[in-house]
Amino acid sequence: MKNLKYLLIAVIITLVAVNCSKPGPEPTPEPVHEEEVITTLMARLTSVSGSRIDLITKDADGDGPNKPVITISGDSFTASTTYNGYMTLLNELENPAEDITEEIEEEKDEHQFFFTVTNEVVSVAYADMDSNQQPVGLSFTLTTTTAKTGKLTITLRHEPNKSATGVAGGDITNAGGETDIETTFDITVE
Repeated sequence: MKNLKYLLIAVIITLVAVNCSKPGPEPTPEPVHEEEVITTLMARLTSVSGSRIDLITKDADGDGPNKPVITISGDSFTASTTYNGYMTLLNELENPAEDITEEIEEEKDEHQFFFTVTNEVVSVAYADMDSNQQPVGLSFTLTTTTAKTGKLTITLRHEPNKSATGVAGGDITNAGGETDIETTFDITVE
C-alpha cells in the first residue's frame, strides 16, 4: 500500500509538471512587407509648352539574366526648360500588369526616389511629400541647363532613413534602405 501511495504521488507530480510546462499560445508574428517587384519604370516629363519625353526602363524577366531595355522617347530635351515629371511603376510579370505606383503612393512614408546627375545636365526637385513632410519623388520637376550631355540615375529606395543627413535634399549617400529599382539614362540637352 505504501508503494502505491508513492506511485500515486509520483504520477500526480508528473501530471502537474507536464501541465505546467505546456507552452502558451504562439506569439503573433510580425507582418512581412514584401518588396515590390518592379519590371517597368517610366518617368513622364512634360514641359509648359507641351513637349513630352518618356524615360523608360523595362526588365521583362524581372531579376532574370537579361538586362533591362532603357529607352528615351518623345521630344528632345531643350536647354533651360522645366519639365513636370511623374513616375509610373509596373510589375509586368503579372497578367494584367500590376500598377505598383498605387502601392508606392499608399506607402510613401516608406519610399523615396533619388535622382543622381552627372555633368550638371539637369537639376531635379521633389514635388510631393509624405505624411511627415519628407520627399517622395513620384512627382518632381526636372530643369535642363545648357546644351550638353550627362547621365540621370533614378533610384527608388524602400525604407530609407529620411531624417539622415542630406536625404531630404535628395542625397542618397546616408539613405540606407533597400533599392527597389535603379536605372541610368543618357541625357542630351539641345
